[in-house]
Amino acid sequence: MTKYPGLTERFLKYIEVDTQSDENSETVPSSPKEVAFLADLTEELTNIGLENVRTMDDGYVFAELSSNIDDEQVPTIGFIAHVDTADFNGANIKPQIIENYDGRSNIKLGTSGYQLTTAEFPSLKKYAGHTLITTDGTTLLGADDKAGDAEIITAAQYLVEHPEVKHGPLRFAFGPDEEIGIGADHFDVTAFGADFAYTMDGGPLGELEWETFNAASATVNIQGRNVHPGTAKNTMINAIQLAFDFHAQLPEYDRPEHTEGTEGFWHVMSIEGNPEEATLRYIVRDHDRTIFETRKQKLLDVAANFNKKFGEERVKVSLNDQYYNMGDILKDDMRSVHLAEKAMKSIDIKPIIEPVRGGTDGSKITFLGLPTPNIFAGGENMHGRFEYVSTNVMEQATDVILKIIQLAQEK
Repeated sequence: MTKYPGLTERFLKYIEVDTQSDENSETVPSSPKEVAFLADLTEELTNIGLENVRTMDDGYVFAELSSNIDDEQVPTIGFIAHVDTADFNGANIKPQIIENYDGRSNIKLGTSGYQLTTAEFPSLKKYAGHTLITTDGTTLLGADDKAGDAEIITAAQYLVEHPEVKHGPLRFAFGPDEEIGIGADHFDVTAFGADFAYTMDGGPLGELEWETFNAASATVNIQGRNVHPGTAKNTMINAIQLAFDFHAQLPEYDRPEHTEGTEGFWHVMSIEGNPEEATLRYIVRDHDRTIFETRKQKLLDVAANFNKKFGEERVKVSLNDQYYNMGDILKDDMRSVHLAEKAMKSIDIKPIIEPVRGGTDGSKITFLGLPTPNIFAGGENMHGRFEYVSTNVMEQATDVILKIIQLAQEK
């Protein structure tokens, strides 16, 4: 019998709704689909008995639960999740439920022709005896981060329905646009009012992340000179060829497919154009802030060398910092990390504390002044058709939330 009867149903209800964010939008939130979903969450949060439920200017929905103990020394703790999904098909999700998975069998994803196989996805072997929720092979699942949404709201409802469970003041936030990197740009730390917080936005059981990449995006615009190829000698400047030449100036093995751990990279995301004009788009990542700045400078230096060769500016690099390694801040205040680690251990979950090769809204929120490490929500293979989640792990994530809250008010 499930410990949290509404958790799986809540998750399944959430993933029915397409909430993909839109990186080409100029609105905040980026998509009306997110606005509508957040409005529904506002009503749900109010109905379960949370207090001061309101929508902020940046689209975030905040909610609170007052302390039920008389102790002003107890910290105010926040829990945060995002509602948008990634840039893979997130509409018309048709989940499959596999009960008591045996940990060995391949799982057919509907009639799509795709399968989850233990050969390709050995993580499946960890889930013998679990109930898994998968896709039908045509969409993503949305566990990133609707598993986190469901876990936080289920924990909040549990506390409302069980007033005998003692807790300090709590804050909850649900926001848009994490997947396009702008969701927490204007997170109102003061209005949120927590001493520290957690994003429930990690992957498998036990993940506890307090170090992330430093991240930037880079756009390289190249202006060519197009003439008839029959008379092109010493005249044509082919922008596409120049784009290839630009990319070739970057170290061959500093790419995602050749790096791991805390190793950074340049990752070319797209190349488009014609002989007249071409554009390269990169993301730049590194855990070390100094090396991160060096990576950005490398792009500028390559452009400068090409422009010097041509005697004019034909290559222009535009850089945009996205987030920074929250470990640079959290290392000076580890209360939140130590509390989460203690909570996991107390319920027999082994913490997996490793630098994450990515970032979360917690990266930005930490730099805005609110220490916010990241905790597992349960998803595997996120952002694509092979995504799945264990309902058992979702329950354990909910357990962690409640245990953190319990331990925070104990002397």
